[in-house]
Amino acid sequence: MGNNLDALSTIFTEFYYWLTVALMFLIHVGFCMYEVGASRRRNHMHTLLKNSMLIPLVTITFFFFGWWIYWAFPNGPFITGGIEWEAANANSPVSDIMGTNLSDRITGVFWAAFLLFSWTAASIVSGSVIERINSGAFWILAVLIGSGAWIIDAAWGWHYQGWMVQLLGYHDAYASGVIHAVAGGFALGVLVVLGPRLGKFAADGKPRDILPHNPWLVCIGLFLIYTGFWGFYVACNVPLISPEGIGGNITGETWTATTIYLTPTTLGAITFNFLMSLSGGMMMGYFVSKGNAFWTYSGGLAGIITASAGNDLYHPIQAMIIGGVGTYLAYKLHYWVENKFKIDDAVGAVAVHGYAGFIGLVICGFVLWGHPSSPYDGYAAINPLGNFIGAIIMFGVLGFLPGYIASKILHAFGLLRIPKEVELMGLDFGTALEEEAAAREVREAEIAMVNGK
Repeated sequence: MGNNLDALSTIFTEFYYWLTVALMFLIHVGFCMYEVGASRRRNHMHTLLKNSMLIPLVTITFFFFGWWIYWAFPNGPFITGGIEWEAANANSPVSDIMGTNLSDRITGVFWAAFLLFSWTAASIVSGSVIERINSGAFWILAVLIGSGAWIIDAAWGWHYQGWMVQLLGYHDAYASGVIHAVAGGFALGVLVVLGPRLGKFAADGKPRDILPHNPWLVCIGLFLIYTGFWGFYVACNVPLISPEGIGGNITGETWTATTIYLTPTTLGAITFNFLMSLSGGMMMGYFVSKGNAFWTYSGGLAGIITASAGNDLYHPIQAMIIGGVGTYLAYKLHYWVENKFKIDDAVGAVAVHGYAGFIGLVICGFVLWGHPSSPYDGYAAINPLGNFIGAIIMFGVLGFLPGYIASKILHAFGLLRIPKEVELMGLDFGTALEEEAAAREVREAEIAMVNGK
């Protein structure tokens, strides 16, 4: 019976993560629709392909070294120990478990769940830089954030043995910081170097609105992202584990779901808090933007992201309020930064993901102050200072700095931005000419055939 129960648990866990991967695909579909809807007609195909091609690039690089990084560096730069060679080698691309292996059913689907997080991080950057970045430069940056920067911060602060959890009491159950703040900070670093789109700012520095060409597509894209986030949230959990499997201070005989830190949680808890934080964010987005549809729907996403750090433990009313507060502050910061520093964030990604994620981490440190960060003895409790330091590491150290430095290097080689003439004509200009020529040729042939009769 014990063996049968173990087998059932393994198969359930395998299917659980597989299903989250399928759901999280909708996040990427949503991002693609969102970006195409926000871009102008002359840039549609470039915008779509730029985002779509990060899928194979990040997938391959994450297989070869991104996954290895996660298991190698939970101790940080030799803060609580050295490189975890045993775990890292077990998850290297040449390991027996990194492929077809009937004795290990979990690694493949767990790897894929983290891979979809990587796609999300890179897609966040993609939206902010549309209509002016060189595709090759973006793909380099996508690999850097998707298979490098974010997975380092996951090893540090989103691992049950991560040094930030042990020493700082860092808590980020559903990735306000480890995905959203780091990707938002990275996007800001890129934007500082990349510069605004042509015509975005008047001669006196006043910003002009470059409106999305298709608000309906933007709306549907955001709703698909909401849908995919159900898979995102569920993938952040360990679905079923015995108290003996956890050890530490977890007692009893009831098997449980846990967060990535192996602290108990339930799907019921995150269902309450996901919906309440979404609702708080949407209502605040509608209020603060005076009914602007773009910011209303983006506000829902910002609300979820703000509350995500503590949505395993918040009361639903707390989640709603925190989602609303984060959305309000992110909206105000977006326009303050735009006016003050002339930053052209085409889809508000830095605000919705970066600022909201940072704010969410800070709020979490206060609201959950004193709660255990781990089931194990010797770990710091959740506290404001630990989460504030964590927010700086995520947004600034592992987000903004790598994005800024990499963009500076690409800019120095003339690779970062497309020429102004191309930007003016549109990135799809060459493709459009070819399509028009082909259509004209077919039309002429049709007319000739009719006249020939």
